[in-house]
Amino acid sequence: MAAGTRLDLSGILHPLKRLSAPFCALAALSACSGSVDEGRAVQDSFVAETAPAPALKDGDRMLLWGDTHVHSINSVDAFGSGLAAADIDTAYRFARGLPVIFPKTGHRVQIDRPLDFIVMADHALGLAASTRLTARDAAMMKLPITKRLLAILTEQGGEALTRAQMFGAGLSEEEWRQYREQIYTTEFLAASWEGQVAAAERHNRPGRFTALIGWEWTSAPSARNLHRVVFTNSDGKTARKFIPFASYMSEKPEDLWAYFERTKAMTGADFVALPHNSNMSGGRMFELTDMDGNPFDADYARARQKWEPAVEITQYKGTSETHPALSPRDEFADFELRDTLLDGKVTAASPGSYVRSGLLRGLAEERRIGVNPFKYGIIGSTDSHTGLASVRENDFFGKVGEDYLPRERIGPKQAVVPFAATEMSASGLAAVWSDRNDRQAIFDAFRRREVYGTSGPRMKVRLFAGHGFSRSDVAAKDFAASGYRKGVPMGGTLLRGAAGAPPQLAIRAVKDPDAAHLDRVQVVKGWVDAQGKMHEKIFNVAWSGKRALRADGSLPPVGNTVDIDKAGYTNTIGAPELSTLWTDPEFDPAQLAFYYVRVLQIPTPRQHVFDAVALRIDPRTIDLPPTIQERAWTSPVWYRP
Repeated sequence: MAAGTRLDLSGILHPLKRLSAPFCALAALSACSGSVDEGRAVQDSFVAETAPAPALKDGDRMLLWGDTHVHSINSVDAFGSGLAAADIDTAYRFARGLPVIFPKTGHRVQIDRPLDFIVMADHALGLAASTRLTARDAAMMKLPITKRLLAILTEQGGEALTRAQMFGAGLSEEEWRQYREQIYTTEFLAASWEGQVAAAERHNRPGRFTALIGWEWTSAPSARNLHRVVFTNSDGKTARKFIPFASYMSEKPEDLWAYFERTKAMTGADFVALPHNSNMSGGRMFELTDMDGNPFDADYARARQKWEPAVEITQYKGTSETHPALSPRDEFADFELRDTLLDGKVTAASPGSYVRSGLLRGLAEERRIGVNPFKYGIIGSTDSHTGLASVRENDFFGKVGEDYLPRERIGPKQAVVPFAATEMSASGLAAVWSDRNDRQAIFDAFRRREVYGTSGPRMKVRLFAGHGFSRSDVAAKDFAASGYRKGVPMGGTLLRGAAGAPPQLAIRAVKDPDAAHLDRVQVVKGWVDAQGKMHEKIFNVAWSGKRALRADGSLPPVGNTVDIDKAGYTNTIGAPELSTLWTDPEFDPAQLAFYYVRVLQIPTPRQHVFDAVALRIDPRTIDLPPTIQERAWTSPVWYRP
């Protein structure tokens, strides 16, 4: 598509739902009237974000735990192992805490603690094509290409079918053309989407468990990951009025946002898009031009900030916070890295691939054009392709079903898979400070960026930034009430205080009751100086034990109680809770800045150690770190002069 060409999205609405005149009158929307004051709406949201977020009547919000990135067997790549991944109902039931059957082995599995919400983010590209094929779906069986697909499945298996559907492998050029013409259609996607929506409606339990309706948009130009997980605040009735935007429609994020604008105008549905695996984007996730190579302008930055309020900082395929090459003075930058593209090619660390560098670039762009295009909150999620959200190192199901068993991960019978379980850790989760456990409240929390991510453990973390806090506020039972009253929560923007006073950060972190003690709390600061140069610095602000800061601000290690031979550890070091009231000692009131909190646990065994011990293999013989320091990252607070 040429630069400046308007994308026609009218065909993306559900083909069976024609908009009547009364609907247009009710909606008062651009698709019917020809205009909508989007600029004013965006500007209003910018004004609102600078004010403290309103709290509940009792002065606090509830903490909800979820996974916004789970794939069932309805994703074409999850079908690679045949029927080893869970169907969508099993995935929902597992997240809700019910015992389910692991498809590959037939044994019973159960999550350690139910989730509060989930997004089944099956790929819109080829959505449910494999499962509809195996189910002999009537509409699928009428397609001319179906006979060839069935032959591949019967003769060569699920992996061959997946390769055929994703890359055309094993298909002639004419068959690959036919596949795309018959599967990549509005009619086919609409029928598959109906199944996704119906499943979410079956499992949604407002107040107890929220099934957010969503999908994954899988743009990957030249194998560079630009994927977004998308979810809506809509109920099933509204979600049936549109179909997902798929990457075969466009690989440009700008066109995805245009789809959001048009679909919201025509149906009332609202959307959030979450970039993921920026570490595998080859520098493109946070590059400083649009997809046509044009530098950002303010309108582009507003659109990106509006539709993408948060970013996935960690998941099975690696952590995207930063890299030692980009943050050489960050001793904890080397955490579960994966420097490859989607095709497995190794790439050098690029500022466009990591969240911290993206946040810094956002400040620089705000200084240049007045709007921050990368004003991202932070979450974690799994990207599980087994259908099961598994985030415990001692019970990690892996990303895909092919190497679920220990002997398939380590030793002479190790399975050859694109994303080997041994290379990954069981990460992560999304934490949301929400008014209620329902679709709209969780959606609102994402929009105001009052969210954070962890590498798996359920650490309870609060961050407020403001002026006029006292140490008694941080220690008080109603800590959050004073936080909302005197400042802004994580994800908020703080304006210049009286006489340029430095902001105070009120921080509290409490360990997961079922996990390890806490090592330390750090503040990660990023800023842009008067010359436009970007800077970052790590501050240790609270820690366990009797350690003292060194002259350079670093802190001695907490210690290590891990028994590698037994795959165990003890909580004889660390602290169950850490809190502090911290003021930036290097604050310059004229500089744009952000602050986010990173909380580290004490070392614990990494997931492959459990497999090695079970197989009577010495974990030390495996070229992987045997311990891991699990962590949490809050959304930043931004300071604007």
